[in-house]
Amino acid sequence: MDKSAIRVLIVDDYEPWRRYYSAALQKQPELQVIGEVSDGLEAVQQAEELQPDLIVLDIGLPSLNGIEAARQIRKVSPESKILFLTQESSADVVQEALATGARGYVVKSDAGSEMLAAVDAVLRGEKFVSASLKSRDSNAPKDDHAAPIGHCHEVAFHADDDSLVDRYALFIKSALKNGKVAIVVGTEAHRASLIPRLEAGGVNVTAAIQQGSYVPLDATDVLMRLSVGDMPDPVRCRRVMVELIMGAAKVVKKESSQVVACGEIGPILLSRGNAEGAIQVEHLWDEITEGYGVHTLCGYLWSTLPDRESSPIFRRICGEHSAVHGTELGR
Repeated sequence: MDKSAIRVLIVDDYEPWRRYYSAALQKQPELQVIGEVSDGLEAVQQAEELQPDLIVLDIGLPSLNGIEAARQIRKVSPESKILFLTQESSADVVQEALATGARGYVVKSDAGSEMLAAVDAVLRGEKFVSASLKSRDSNAPKDDHAAPIGHCHEVAFHADDDSLVDRYALFIKSALKNGKVAIVVGTEAHRASLIPRLEAGGVNVTAAIQQGSYVPLDATDVLMRLSVGDMPDPVRCRRVMVELIMGAAKVVKKESSQVVACGEIGPILLSRGNAEGAIQVEHLWDEITEGYGVHTLCGYLWSTLPDRESSPIFRRICGEHSAVHGTELGR
């Protein structure tokens, strides 16, 4: 593609990221940033109005998430090329994002080294996916789509409950659409808030529960089953966790590696002031699920970590996970 006066629309709900992208892109004389928006619905409207050559698009957006926005953009501005720039690193999310017709996917932590190369590739009509996503699985096919990840234990930190539930909903919806089983071990409030979000994304929650592909469980009840006193017990944890995973897989006749989970037992323990219990349960979950290929997403609120990133508890929780998201919100 001739890159003379290439018009770029930037979509991200975090103003410092928009500022960074804009500054980096406009250092390239052939690129012209013609708009910056922070909302998914507005992104679709601006794409239709401006018909940009390139759209740099986040996934975690208010009103309409980036994947749904991309699908609508493809209808109203079919010539616009889409590059996802996001902190989401789940293989399921990557695959769903690229299935919209987007040409590129860069994880925000890799933006400094990969963004311009990704822009160049996408504008040439090629596909680009962050090298960090491909390298997670040494047996991954070396094409442009991220290969399915086996065992993965991610943690995300959130400023509020709404953003936490939004991330869970995206994670779960993507898993269900890819034929996987989703277990949610969450609070009553979060499980209730997930229902309208999932249904808005096209998930028939009642049918999914009946079929066994969506398994919502109360985190407090599960915590009682795997604890002795105030602490998670290794023997009980193994029994309960394996029962959850294998039971979910058996119902729908799938391998355990086709099970994903959203977990809030650690966050509940931390919110009660039991940091050692939270760290212990994260360690045990990671250790036990490794042999089953389960992909897990844990969600913590920053309000439970008053010292934020300076806290040794924060560092130890992160150390029990294979990927960490949302740390920029704690600064």
